[in-house]
Amino acid sequence: MKLKKIAAAALIAGLGTASAWAQQSMRLAHGLAENHPVHLAMVRFAELAKQKSNGEIDIKIFANGTLGGERETLEQVQNGVLEMTKASASPLETFAPEYKVFNLPFVFRNKDHFFKVLDGQVGDTILNASKNRGFIGLTFYDSGARSFYAKKPINTPDDLKGLKIRVQQSPTTIKMIQALGAAPTPMAWGEVYSALQSGVVDGAENNITALTTGRHGEVSKFYSVTEHQMVPDVLVISSAKWDSLKKPLQDALRQAARESATYQRKLWADAEKTEAAAAEKLGVKISTPNKQAFVDKVKPMLDEERKNARVAGLLDQITAVR
Repeated sequence: MKLKKIAAAALIAGLGTASAWAQQSMRLAHGLAENHPVHLAMVRFAELAKQKSNGEIDIKIFANGTLGGERETLEQVQNGVLEMTKASASPLETFAPEYKVFNLPFVFRNKDHFFKVLDGQVGDTILNASKNRGFIGLTFYDSGARSFYAKKPINTPDDLKGLKIRVQQSPTTIKMIQALGAAPTPMAWGEVYSALQSGVVDGAENNITALTTGRHGEVSKFYSVTEHQMVPDVLVISSAKWDSLKKPLQDALRQAARESATYQRKLWADAEKTEAAAAEKLGVKISTPNKQAFVDKVKPMLDEERKNARVAGLLDQITAVR
């Protein structure tokens, strides 16, 4: 009888330990290909999260839009149906106004300034800004600088006059294109190639990898390095899922995310060089116009945006980063 009681006590203790260590299984869905630097960084993120949580966190990644496009997966995360996804910072301004700073033109002096902002207090403020909208950001992934490409060179703002330019669904980016004299045409990424090919749009703006991975360099032969925006990708997690995690697991996820972002930056820098060379082989002419004329053209827009104290405060903090 005594042995039975000891065995029962051992079983109860074992069940308690198993319950306390219940593995956290999470799904991370996105629309990128499996050779994309951001996907490779998310694979590293999953590995690091498992390692830093002593195996308690298990993340399964679904690439290539398996669980839906970016908008669909973000909605699933908001609703707590999906744990994590990747979203461009550009459309996130509709969920949290802090993300607007990424859509404003010529906010960052250079890449070094950009990374210092992302890794500092301003970056943390932005990542946490959408918590009451169903998700929070864990880290930023580099997505290059956005520049114009079209069937003709764009060396001054005058070259944009009357052109239909594809943009993401961002109110601020739409205003920027209008300020530069072009006609903004919001459109999903998957529709851009055929729109450029058929003339539905005259050009677009994106980082240089769009010319090759999106094949846009087959139909747009002029890429002008204006670098008018630096818009990162954001790794986000459902607020409900985040709140359900104990702090040690939250810390493990954040640390894993940040380390994966450092890894991704090198991958991205290497990819940009490779893709620029590949674009030139497609016959794309890459030029670097004087940015000042573009900066002057959008200044009234920036002055107007600064009337919002929240945005002005963030812009001042960004400018102060050295």
